[in-house]
Amino acid sequence: MEMTPHPPPAALLPSLPVAAWQDTYTTLHLWTQIVGKIRLALMPAINHWWQSTLYVTPRGLTTGTIAYQTRTFEIRFDFLEHQLCLEANDGASRSIKLAPRSVADVYRALMAALKDIDIDVSIWTMPQEMVDPMRFEHDELHAAYDSAYVQRFWQILVQAHRILTIFRSRFIGKSSPVHFFWGSFDLAVTRFSGRSAPPHPGGIPGMADWVTREAYSHEVSSCGFWPGGGSVEEPIFYAYGYPAPEGYSACPVEPKEAFYSSELQEFILPYEVVRQAGDPDAVLLAFLQSTYEAAATLAHWDRMALERTPTA
Repeated sequence: MEMTPHPPPAALLPSLPVAAWQDTYTTLHLWTQIVGKIRLALMPAINHWWQSTLYVTPRGLTTGTIAYQTRTFEIRFDFLEHQLCLEANDGASRSIKLAPRSVADVYRALMAALKDIDIDVSIWTMPQEMVDPMRFEHDELHAAYDSAYVQRFWQILVQAHRILTIFRSRFIGKSSPVHFFWGSFDLAVTRFSGRSAPPHPGGIPGMADWVTREAYSHEVSSCGFWPGGGSVEEPIFYAYGYPAPEGYSACPVEPKEAFYSSELQEFILPYEVVRQAGDPDAVLLAFLQSTYEAAATLAHWDRMALERTPTA
């Protein structure tokens, strides 16, 4: 059997400037929202909206298992074969080609595929957390798909997921999965102190305040990867605390290229710093650990009870 060679280290963290794939980025973002809203419509509520997220796989992104009556199914983005795959536990399956095609076209095709295998679901078709949203069924404008850049994005998610999972393993308190939020289009993992938080002030464009307040009902230290957008022209790794303890923004963190963004109100580590590093894992883990320590120390978390003791 012929084996596919492993990619060279440089290929694991490819370049991904926003301008190079902006149209594809927007289209893919909207496609993930369609899929995510299907999961949201059918899953029972889980704290902090964890029932709505997608997950990184060795081939793309997935909803994971969704229950529909007594059946289960999954919707998967396959970024190697460029297919949107629908599979049910009774063997029913359908696939939709990922190619330059409009949001409206993919929406119609996916809803028809679900109906074809006797899954009846309705979703709110207005995109979330996006500028000038247009209902999915009316959106013939966004129709780009550059498969090479989609694969670059997915490859970065694979590596980010791997390192965020290592970071997550160091914490024995309540922690989220490493999961992909289709509203904000970022990969995140969140640690919890165990204490409740004051009501979030809200005001996030495209998101109802009650949604935000459920997401931030408890004190957190959160971090993740975002491919950028708007004034942020390159991908970033980020970290923040909510509520941010006094003095948090002035804390020294690692590596030296990391900084606090008053615009985003979070610590930022440019993706390019990690990409160009001799040891990307160590650089990113230093950022994640130092930003967490800043939040947890200043907010007086019970770190002895929450953190895994290193073994010799």
